[in-house]
Parts: sequence; C-alpha cells; structure tokens
Amino acid sequence: MKRLVADHLKNVRGWRTPRRLVALAIDDYANVRVASEAARERLTAAGLDLSHQMDRYDTLETRQDLEALLEVLDSVRDRQGRPAVFTPYVLAANPDFAAIREDGERYKPEPVTATFARLSAEQPEAYEGTWALWQEGMARGLLRPQCHGREHLNVALFEHKLQARAPDLIANLEHACIAGLSSEPSMPSVEFTQAFGLHSCDELPRHRRILADAFDRFEQVWGYRSTTFTPPAQQLHPDLHEELAEHGVLSIDKPLRCSRPLGDGTRRREVNHSGRRRGQNHITVVRNVVFEPGKDMGFEPVSRAVEQIRAAFFWGRPAIISSHRVNFCGHLDEGYRKQGLDALARLLKAIVSRWPEVEFLSVDRLLDEMNGTRAGA
Repeated sequence: MKRLVADHLKNVRGWRTPRRLVALAIDDYANVRVASEAARERLTAAGLDLSHQMDRYDTLETRQDLEALLEVLDSVRDRQGRPAVFTPYVLAANPDFAAIREDGERYKPEPVTATFARLSAEQPEAYEGTWALWQEGMARGLLRPQCHGREHLNVALFEHKLQARAPDLIANLEHACIAGLSSEPSMPSVEFTQAFGLHSCDELPRHRRILADAFDRFEQVWGYRSTTFTPPAQQLHPDLHEELAEHGVLSIDKPLRCSRPLGDGTRRREVNHSGRRRGQNHITVVRNVVFEPGKDMGFEPVSRAVEQIRAAFFWGRPAIISSHRVNFCGHLDEGYRKQGLDALARLLKAIVSRWPEVEFLSVDRLLDEMNGTRAGA
C-alpha cells in the first residue's frame, strides 16, 4: 500500500498529456566497467570487493547484448506502428588505460569508438561488429542515445588515487577495468562514479571543461548534439546548468528527490517534477517508473513497473521508465542477460496489451512534446 501511495504522490505535479506516452531512459551505455571474466577474477584475487551488482555483471555492451536487445525492442509496436525505443544515456569516452599507465600521473580519455576498436581486437568473439550494431539500432529507430557525460568517473579523485598509487586503482589499470574502487577520506562527498561529484568549488572550472569536451565528443561519436542530459550518479552543481544550456541542452534528467553538495560544506535539497521550467533555463525531466530486473528490490519487477505506469497515466503523465545497462549485460553471465531481457519483453508486451493506444518515444522526442514542437515525431 505504501508503494502505491508513493506512486501517486510522485505524479501529482508535472507536465500533463492525455496521450499514453512511454519513454525508456537507460543509463551507462558505452561505459567500461569490468573487461572480462578473467579480469573480474584477478581483481577479486587482488582483494577488491566486486559484490555490487555493477561490479559483478556490468561490462561494455557486447555484440550479443545488442543483438538480443534490438530483437526485444523490435518485438512490439505502438499505436503508430513504431517499435519500443531505448534512450541510452551514453558516455563519450573511457579511460585510456595504456596512456594512463605510461604517464602515471594524469587521467587521459579514450574515445568510445577507440574503446570498441580496442576490444574488437582483444575479444573479437564478443566485440567484433558491436559498433556497427549501434549504427543499425539507431537507423532502425530502436536506439536514440543522449549524453551521460564524458566518462563515468570523477577525474580529480582518479588522479588523486593514481598519484598515490592506490592499490585498487593500480589493479584496475592493469586489467583495463573500473570496478570495486573506493572513495577517499581526503575528498568527502565524492564517490568514484560521480563524474561531477564536488568536494570544493575549486573543481568547478574543470567540470566546465569536461562538460564542454563531453558534448563535443558526443557529437563526433554519435553524429548529432544531445538535447537532454543526465549526469553520472546524478551529481551536478547547479552552477553548471547554465553551462549545459550553452551546449544545446534543453532538459536535465533529475531525481525526484536529492541532496547535492555545493562545495562549500553545505548541501541543497531538491524535490523535482517533470516539465518544471520556472527559475531555470531548462526543462526538468523526472523518471517515474523504476525497472531494474537484475536487482533484488523486494518485488517482481514487471508487475511493479506496470503499477507505476498505471499511476503515471492516471495523473495524465508520461511514463518515463528508468533502468541501467547492467540489467541487459551477458558478457560475464549469459543467464543474467537472458533474465533481464525476458523481463523487458514481458514488460513491453504488458504495456501494449493493457494500453493499445500507447506511444513509444525517446526522451528527446518527449522533450519535443513538452515544448509542443513534435520535431522528428
């Protein structure tokens, strides 16, 4: 009962539409995490804790991952005859492990295309043809990437650990992974995956440079400017909102509730709702459906997602489904991918069955609807 009440409360405010709109916002694509099963075993042997879902199963998406995902997305049609579409929030770069090991002091980024090329050479059975599948998925309207930042790590924390020769980071560099890494007492309030996590306002100029580089690289890699943005691990200083607008961002994906460190020892609490414009130069987008089939959250994921979609539609809100790539990864465990994709297939079939008037759209197309433009619909 408490969950159902919460479902309705989070939809009381927000942009309204009489249409049944569904967007699937999926974080962490194009991001390196664990390189291989052998690498995971070696990191565990080195004493790193890889028990977290992301560290245990998450890898750069393989050819098999994308083949199976595209098949599931293409298995349903909405009222306009369109398939389901993922909005993968993607990274534009990953650590250049070889260059970082050689330098020993500074972080260096590797373009996503170079990451796929490197792994295609190192693990062709998993990665050969993966980048071509990305292009195919986009051309077929099944994938519509948007920007998630340059890399899914905090560069200042990374360089701090690198210069200190922290054993956990050195082990990761040796095996081309970013997993099981700890925070540092000298940088409180910053976790390793928080690219824009802030310890001091002195870090803001670097964050601005990284953001500018992220959007330029995104356009180079994916072929267009991203109009929506969600920061890694949902940390972003409010002063950077203006910076995002300068790079063409029209909407920022934010949590319903959050607390952000401001770099001066204080924190800012927020309660957000989709469609908010007042007092800011962007539209806020808030995901109102949680779908994490690979994680034990104490409930059956498909029926729970359907309950949340029903609440969103009751209030005339679009259903913005939140998930992560790890749920659909099988490089380290094929059964894990099968479980996640089976759940996704059941969810999509349940949606078109219960709401035959449903319309699938990407998050940036949802933004068009909020703006009343319907561009590219």
